[in-house]
Amino acid sequence: MTRLALCGGVYSNPYALRAFVEQARARGADRLVCLGDFGAYGAEPEAIWPLLVDNGIECLAGNYEVAIGSRQPDCGCGYADDADNAYAAIAYDYTLRHTSEQFAAWMRTLPTERREIVDGTDVHLVHGSTMAVNDFWWESLPIEQHRLRVAASRADVICCTHSGLPWISRFGKTLVVNVGVLGRPANDGGRNVWFALLDLEPGVPPRAELVALDYDWAAQAASIRAAGLPEAFALAVETGCWTTCLEVVPPLERSRGRYQLYKSALPSFDAAVAGWPDVPTTADDGLPVIPLFGSALFPPRLWVYTNFHCNLACDYCSVASSPQARRREIDRATFEELVDDAVAEGFRELYVTGGEPFLQPDIVDKLLYASARLDVVCLTNGMLYQGYRRTQLERLAGRSRLVLQTSLDGAEPRSHDRHRGRGSWRRALAGLDLARSLGLPVRVGMTETPDNADQVEPLRDLLAARGVAGRDFAVRPLVRRGLSATGIEIGATNTVPELTVTADGWHWHPAAADLGTSPDFLLGGPDVAMAEAKRRVVQRFLELRQADGSLPVVLNCAV
Repeated sequence: MTRLALCGGVYSNPYALRAFVEQARARGADRLVCLGDFGAYGAEPEAIWPLLVDNGIECLAGNYEVAIGSRQPDCGCGYADDADNAYAAIAYDYTLRHTSEQFAAWMRTLPTERREIVDGTDVHLVHGSTMAVNDFWWESLPIEQHRLRVAASRADVICCTHSGLPWISRFGKTLVVNVGVLGRPANDGGRNVWFALLDLEPGVPPRAELVALDYDWAAQAASIRAAGLPEAFALAVETGCWTTCLEVVPPLERSRGRYQLYKSALPSFDAAVAGWPDVPTTADDGLPVIPLFGSALFPPRLWVYTNFHCNLACDYCSVASSPQARRREIDRATFEELVDDAVAEGFRELYVTGGEPFLQPDIVDKLLYASARLDVVCLTNGMLYQGYRRTQLERLAGRSRLVLQTSLDGAEPRSHDRHRGRGSWRRALAGLDLARSLGLPVRVGMTETPDNADQVEPLRDLLAARGVAGRDFAVRPLVRRGLSATGIEIGATNTVPELTVTADGWHWHPAAADLGTSPDFLLGGPDVAMAEAKRRVVQRFLELRQADGSLPVVLNCAV
């Protein structure tokens, strides 16, 4: 049997390379192989050469060696995005300046691929893929793209690097091993880096193992800072999360990391479809990138539909709630589990809605539990504060993290009752006044229709006289979803996501959380964990954004 230890993407990280040599020998490797890209984000390119030569590491030339060996003006990494290329240029220019002519001349002697029979196994070693030295062979490529790369070789085993993320998969009779890189972590939050072991034995199918490698990452980060390279390069080493060269990463792989977007790609929100109380700002933390979750493009706000049945049958309800709606409810135990998960996942706001939440006998207990842990807004039509419910409502007084949000569609009954039912305006206004008399904070949302455009300012004045003003009043557009035959068209392709959970599962946005009328907004069933639902939002966002390069608009349901 022959055991190969294969690494790639050293990225001027001598600390990881030394650890690789030590670990590979400790694991009984007969041969040590590096698939190229000796330089990049690190500060010590010249330290790599003697480690490779003195330890007998067999080497291929990656795109970096091809570029530096011939003194080309850029790394030839294969990036298409301007921001990716800007950081790649910083890394390459530094490496080029700090690479001796002798090292560069040695790079020119290296092959860009190698193919040999090892113990009866046909092994093809490449840097990017069998297609090109700088081809990114991602695990998430469509199966036909994998087959295309395998067909270009037809070896028993193909080993590659370049993309930076390790994976192993079999396509037909060919085992493909992306060995990962030594130069920076695999964008998974861990500080370790990766290499691969390949066991080859006559008459036995080849076996591969990905090995997590611990090394002196603190020394590598210190070296980067001492050289004056971008802080983002050092932070990637320290945090295990990529902070540059992100746009090249496909949506699936990028959704698993912490950061997804360059700050320079963020739009202005001044022209949002339904304006923000405050235009979102981006923290100045010294990084060029941000996570999608927690940004204005994926707010840390969780919506929970406790139920869908309602005491009203509004003719433009975007989720088709009514007294006759299919009964779907989230029980108290599930609700409390969702609240706990929301806290653990970094959500800062919880919006509780329906249907009419106050049709649930235990809604006050749910709100008490949630508001002890998060800022909570409960959307209610305010018409059920009588008898037992009024007594229960009093239990919510003094909850500083709880707000009741009620809908009013005008300063007079006409424009409201036309869509929500006769007498509903007066009862909603009475409920609003009752809540305020109990000391409960209230907000009001108005749905603007063709019938009530002239009611915005009169309603604003009416509410201000009751102490409801400023950011506690907002106007929302009518949405063509659910029961509404008119309004703005929304879809995942043009709407900022706000993760929403119902008894049916997870949805892209609360304005289209009814499975029956908006199946296209479903992310997954109720068996999907919250963390996975968040990741799916990120992946779908990136897939849709990649389709035309644009960013979605804001449909802000929250006041």
